[in-house]
Amino acid sequence: MRLWLFILFVVVPVIELAVIIQVGGLIGVWPTVGLMLASGIAGSWLMRRQGAAALADLQRSFRELRDPSGPIAHGALILLAGALMLAPGFISDLTGIALLIAPVRRFVIRAVGSRMAVTRQGFGFSGDVRADGFGEGVRGRRDPTRPPVMDGEFIDLDAPAVTPDRRPSDARPPNGRPSGWTRP
Repeated sequence: MRLWLFILFVVVPVIELAVIIQVGGLIGVWPTVGLMLASGIAGSWLMRRQGAAALADLQRSFRELRDPSGPIAHGALILLAGALMLAPGFISDLTGIALLIAPVRRFVIRAVGSRMAVTRQGFGFSGDVRADGFGEGVRGRRDPTRPPVMDGEFIDLDAPAVTPDRRPSDARPPNGRPSGWTRP
């Protein structure tokens, strides 16, 4: 794991800087700066456009009660693509542009997804809620030592009644007069 962090935070920026220097030597400083600014502007525009489409697809999957993991993954990769295009450097720009292409995103999702395992998925809780807040027991069984959790509403009968024409005595303002906000 440490090797990946070293590559990400040390090797990649050094390579980016070397490429920027090489491109600047070939076409000049100002055209290089202009290219990096143009790629940042194009990246933010494309990210916003494709991000809106990914958000609409995510909302559609919720409406149709479909699995939202695909639209979430596409949205996350679009966000990563935009961040890469906003970062200075040509290699990150090319990587960002590649991630904005839908077949490339599908390939990345399949490649990363093959190395991941989903241990639990679902909406909300079913059964008893354990003290750690993760719903049913590890194997999906109910914990017999805990009572079932029930959701409900209650009315405190010992509390003073509050009606529009009568307020409880402890709620009177310090000067004894009603506020302009509560006056009928």
